[in-house]
Amino acid sequence: MAALHDQRKKECRDRGSGRSLGRRISGQAGNAERCLHGRTRSCGRKGSVSERRMFDGRAWRAEQGSWEPRFWECAWRWSSLLLLFLLPMVRGQARSNVSNSPYGKSGGYHHSVPGPGLSMYMSEEEVRRLVGVDAELYYVRNDIINYYALSFSLMVPSEMNNLHFSWHAKSKIEYKLGFQVDNPLAMGIPQANISSQGEVPRFLSVFRVDLFCTGKIDSEVMLLMQLNLTTNSSKNITVLNFKRRKMCYKKLEQEIKSPTSTDKNISKINYDPVNVAPTTSTRVFYISVGVCCAVIFLVAIILSVLHLHSMKRVELDDSISDSGTSQGLSQPSTLTTQYLRADTPNNATPVTSYPTLRIEKNDLKSVTLMEAKAKVKDIAISRERVTLKDVLQEGTFGRIFHGILVDEKISTKQKHVFMETVKDQASEVQVTMMLTESCKLRGLHHRNLLPISHVCIEEGEKPIVMLPYMNWGNLKLFLRQCKLVEANNPQAISQQDLVHMAIQIACGMSYLSRREVIHKDLAARNCVIDDTLQVKITDNALSRDLFPMDYHCLGDNENRPVRWMALESLVNNEFSSAGDVWAFGVTLWELMTLGQTPYVDIDPFEMAAYLKDGYRIAQPINCPDELFAVMACCWALDPEERPKFQQLVQCLTEFHAALGAYV
Repeated sequence: MAALHDQRKKECRDRGSGRSLGRRISGQAGNAERCLHGRTRSCGRKGSVSERRMFDGRAWRAEQGSWEPRFWECAWRWSSLLLLFLLPMVRGQARSNVSNSPYGKSGGYHHSVPGPGLSMYMSEEEVRRLVGVDAELYYVRNDIINYYALSFSLMVPSEMNNLHFSWHAKSKIEYKLGFQVDNPLAMGIPQANISSQGEVPRFLSVFRVDLFCTGKIDSEVMLLMQLNLTTNSSKNITVLNFKRRKMCYKKLEQEIKSPTSTDKNISKINYDPVNVAPTTSTRVFYISVGVCCAVIFLVAIILSVLHLHSMKRVELDDSISDSGTSQGLSQPSTLTTQYLRADTPNNATPVTSYPTLRIEKNDLKSVTLMEAKAKVKDIAISRERVTLKDVLQEGTFGRIFHGILVDEKISTKQKHVFMETVKDQASEVQVTMMLTESCKLRGLHHRNLLPISHVCIEEGEKPIVMLPYMNWGNLKLFLRQCKLVEANNPQAISQQDLVHMAIQIACGMSYLSRREVIHKDLAARNCVIDDTLQVKITDNALSRDLFPMDYHCLGDNENRPVRWMALESLVNNEFSSAGDVWAFGVTLWELMTLGQTPYVDIDPFEMAAYLKDGYRIAQPINCPDELFAVMACCWALDPEERPKFQQLVQCLTEFHAALGAYV
C-alpha cells in the first residue's frame, strides 16, 4: 500500500508538471498542441528544432523534408486545445476530483464506500469524428465525474446528425434521459435509440442520439441532454448535463415523399375480392385519376425544364462581368512561404500593358443596354417615388446616393435606400455594366447579403439601382475611418468585433457556396455595415469606378481585383468557391489591418509569379497567430486544400468565443 501511495503521488506531481498529459492522450498531445499558424514544439522539451511553417494549407516538416496537409489544424484547432484542457480523465483518472463524486466520499485514492462503478464516455473514434482528436472523452469514469468536460459546450459539425455515447455500470443504476433545444423551429427534439428511462446496462453498450435539423431556418441551436442517475443505496439524484451546439441551415429543396403507402393502398384495392368486378363508374373514376396524374406529371416536367433553363441564364449573366484570362507563368515553387510587409502605403503604379498574357474579348460587349433593362423590368418602379439626398461616394462615372423611397400605396410611408447611378457622361457600356453586375445577388435571401430591391429604368433618364440602406455605409471606408480616429476614440472597435464581422461575411459566403453562386470579387469594398455592426455582402457594380486603385488592367482590357484573386483565377481564368475562399482570407486581412491594401509593394503584373514563388502578405500587427493561420489556410495553392466556408464559420466562431472568455 505504501508503494502504491508513492506511485500515486508521483502521478500527481507529473500531472502538475504536464508530463502525464502526453500519456493520457496516447501520444496525441504533440499533435493537438500544434499551433494553427504552423509552428509546433515537442511536448515537454524546450527549444525543440521540430519547427513547422504554414504554406498553402500545408506544414513543412523540417526533419523529413516533406509537405503534409494541415487544414484540420486550422478548422478544429480550438476544439482540440479546449479538449486537451478539458480531458483530465482521458487515459488516466482525475484524482483531484474524487471528492466531487456523487456516489460516495473518498479518501486518498480509494473509495471508502463501494460505488456502482459507472463509466460514461465518448469513444476515440467518436471524438475523432467530432473534433479530429484521437482520444477518449470521459464524462464519468468509475464514479468520478469530469465536471470540466460537462461544462464545455461542444460544437457539432452541421453535416453530423448523430452522437454516440458509451456507458456501463457494475451495479444497478436507474436513469432518466431528457432533451431540450433553444430553437425548436431550427431543430426538433433529439431522439435516442434507448428508452427515456430504465437501468444503465451492466456491460459496455453504446447508445445513439439523433440531431436532425428541420431545414426551415438558418440558426445556431443550443442543445441540452440531461441524464438523471439514481442508485439503489441512495435516493439522491445525480444530474449530468451534456451541452452541444449545432449550426442548422435552411433546406434549398423540399424532399419528395415516397409514395409507398399509396402504392400499397392501390394494390389492396386491385386485389380485394369485393372489387374484382368494378362497375363502369369506378372504371371511369380511376381512368380520370390516371389522366390527371399524367397531366400533372407533364406540367412538372415542363416547369423543371424551364427552371433549369432560367438557372443557366442567371449563371451566364452572373459570370459576364468577371470574365478575363491570363496564362503562361512558371511552375509553383515548393519553398517555404515568404511574407510581405503589411504596413506600407499604397504606392503601386498600375500598368496598362502586359504582352506575355493572352487577351480575350470582354463578354460585356455581347449584352446590350436593352437586354440589361429587360432583365430587371419586373422590379422597376416609377421615378416619382424616389428622392435623392446626400452623395455618399463618387467616382469617374458613378455615384452612390442616400435616398428616400416612398411606399406605392401609402405616401407617408418611406424607407431609406442606397441609390447607385451614373453621371451624364457615362457610356452605354458603363451603364450596361452597372445594371448587369447589380443583379449578381438578385433573388438570394440571407441576413448577410444585400441584393438589389428596385430599379428605375425610365426612358430619357439614367438608370437608378436601389438597395436597402445600411447607415454606416461601405465597410472598407468604415475600417479606414476607425483607423484614423482609433487613437482618440475611447470606444474604438475591438478585435472581437472584427472577428464577428468576419464570421458574418463567412456565413453569407457559405450560403452563396451552397447555392453554387460564385461572387468572384469578395472584398471589404463590396460589403456594407450598420450601427449594430451587422455586415452584408453586396455586388461589385460600381467598385471599379469607386475604388480604382484596387483594380488593374493586365493587358486584356478588363480591370480585375488582382490582389484579391486566387492563382488559378489569375492564370487560367478559373473561378470557384475555392477562389472565393482565397479572397475571404484577404478580406480577413483587411479587417485586421483596418482597411489597408494587400500586396501593396508588388507590381500587379508580377502577382502571379510572386504567388507561385510562395509570397503571401505578412501577419498584421496585433493579429493573433491563430487568426493569421486561418488566413494562411485560405491561401493554399491547391484549391482542394483550402477550407470550406462552413468550416471557416465554425473555426472563427470558436475563436470568437475564446476571445470573449478573456474579455
